Amino acid sequence: MSMRHTLKARRALIAVVITTGLVLAVAGCGSGDNGKSAASSPVAKTTRSDAKGQSSPAPEQDKVLAEVKGGDDVTLTVVSALRDSGGFLTVNGKVTNGSGKFWNPAQWAGDEQELAGNSASMAGASLVDVVGKKKYLVLRDTLGRCLCTRFTGGFDANEAKTFYAQFPAPPASTKSVEFQIGDMPPATIDITDGQ
Repeated sequence: MSMRHTLKARRALIAVVITTGLVLAVAGCGSGDNGKSAASSPVAKTTRSDAKGQSSPAPEQDKVLAEVKGGDDVTLTVVSALRDSGGFLTVNGKVTNGSGKFWNPAQWAGDEQELAGNSASMAGASLVDVVGKKKYLVLRDTLGRCLCTRFTGGFDANEAKTFYAQFPAPPASTKSVEFQIGDMPPATIDITDGQ
């Protein structure tokens, strides 16, 4: 087997493992909420597992790393950027539609043809390592689905929804990056190293 096919197979396997883990995590969050939607709840303190099965606490829900506002009176708040030992960086936060009318973030899905099926989502997000002069795109599985939140149904007036977006992790020497999506201004965020 050539090196190219080996790398391709390895990437596919990693994507399947990550996707399976995310599906199980979402399924586990679906019960016992007394009718409350996960999308409308605040970003909660959770525990994450790294590639070795060890868990590390996620940052507290009150901590805000960055907050930016776009032209449609939409606010994006980033509450964590956790780099794990498996080589991934997961950004979590909240998007709030303060416009007083329905808003659909269709332009946030990105311009790449591969991302066309992600519709209103965080698929168009990127991280920019200004010092290292490198741009990181949202990870995706072998079918082109992003490892990120999809905003099914858009946002009602004054509605807030939580989000996550997973990226390849920048080198350990990179301590902060710029989070960018759609027409929102760049948000500089500090990276927290997990175990």
